[in-house]
Amino acid sequence: MLDNLAIRTATDADVPTLAAFNVAMARETEDKALDPDTVRAGVQALLDDPTRGFYLVAERDGEVVGSLMITTEWSDWRNGDFWWVQSVYVRPEARRQGVYSALYAQVKARAAEKTHPPVCGIRLYVERTNTAARQAYRALGMVETGYRLYEEMV
Repeated sequence: MLDNLAIRTATDADVPTLAAFNVAMARETEDKALDPDTVRAGVQALLDDPTRGFYLVAERDGEVVGSLMITTEWSDWRNGDFWWVQSVYVRPEARRQGVYSALYAQVKARAAEKTHPPVCGIRLYVERTNTAARQAYRALGMVETGYRLYEEMV
């Protein structure tokens, strides 16, 4: 099924699909209802300002079947950027067909090419109960860290 899968950088034309994917992912993985207008504006804001990051989409036969977003975090310890994988979504009918693996391979390839600043690592966070995602990430060589995530919404 990977033969007809193309990975590309998202464009403005992808905003409605990416926003719908984000709303679906939040509902599916965290049982959260996101405001579609806010999400759509957030997706567009990232595309309008490449310093915030970028989206990759996986396309099959002209249809976007999966996506992820990359944002960056500067590491003074490593003098480089961590790339954070976020907003991962694969359409249910396209799951377990290598879509995420292809997206992640593209992330790794782009990270290896980036030198100013270099990418020092790739990170992501995942819901503790999302067993399928955790298994997929492990299968691709990622390891669980000893860090815990804390937040305070403002």
